[in-house]
Amino acid sequence: MATLRLGSRGSQLALWQANHIAALLREQGNITSIEIIRTTGDKVLDVALAKVGTKGMFTKEIEEALLDGKIDLAVHSLKDLPTELLPEFTIAAIPKREDPRDLFLSSRYRSWHDLPRGARVGTSSLRRQAQLLAIRNDLEVVPLRGNVDTRLRKLESGEFHAIILAAAGVGRLGLSASVRQELPAEEMCPAAGQGALAVEARSDDGSTLAALRFLDHAPSRKAVACERALLSQLGGGCQVPIGALAEPYEDGLMLRAVVADPRGGEVIREQRAGSHPEQLGSEVARTLLTRGAQEILDRVYGKEASVPQQP
Repeated sequence: MATLRLGSRGSQLALWQANHIAALLREQGNITSIEIIRTTGDKVLDVALAKVGTKGMFTKEIEEALLDGKIDLAVHSLKDLPTELLPEFTIAAIPKREDPRDLFLSSRYRSWHDLPRGARVGTSSLRRQAQLLAIRNDLEVVPLRGNVDTRLRKLESGEFHAIILAAAGVGRLGLSASVRQELPAEEMCPAAGQGALAVEARSDDGSTLAALRFLDHAPSRKAVACERALLSQLGGGCQVPIGALAEPYEDGLMLRAVVADPRGGEVIREQRAGSHPEQLGSEVARTLLTRGAQEILDRVYGKEASVPQQP
């Protein structure tokens, strides 16, 4: 039996994710190996993500290895994957999604409402920065890069009063000791696809696609398809101030979305239910644009950050 070669970034979280998928594949009788691939996002650590301005900063080199046949599949955090893939690639499976929310972590404070004026909060995300400052514009939001464990060490050393991280990553690594608050989506709408994994393969690799089919979780695929349709319609990538969360509702989905000024000024929120995921995402995006989201995104693309229309 041929070995399925998985491509992954080398961070602790990325390797956890790759090993998780590899273990599930082995349970089905497959032989697996993991190839570590360093991406642009791993190399540029001294610049805020929103200012890197590189398309597919966490995926480009992995997709190149996939196209060259050096690996058979790639395991990504889905929120890092561009909304439009080259025709040579396909998302072969989206496993069951983990908690999509963000977490407030601190050594001293129970919630972001308890932080003193001028407190330093670490995050690398314009989306998180925008929503945080919309509620607490007296805080100092400081760029925070590095792996999850690196960010936690900076918190514990006293560099920050608090940091904000994705619940899924913290949970997967078992690093919940400093978690103080699960942030409700009404206040901190997550990134599109947050908490979900994407298993990417070559579109013409029938044997690998067949081997991955059992991993796909239909409800998770529908939810992230809705969120990514919104992101695509807005012309946004993973490092712009756009949030989207689709959750089961009656016979369809309830989509909650936000576009926010990174400086903490204007915040535009929209919520709607529907039974067709992509259609719902596109409709909510168009509503956001008519309500002023285009002006916010134009300011971000033109001034705040050098971000292309896709991540």
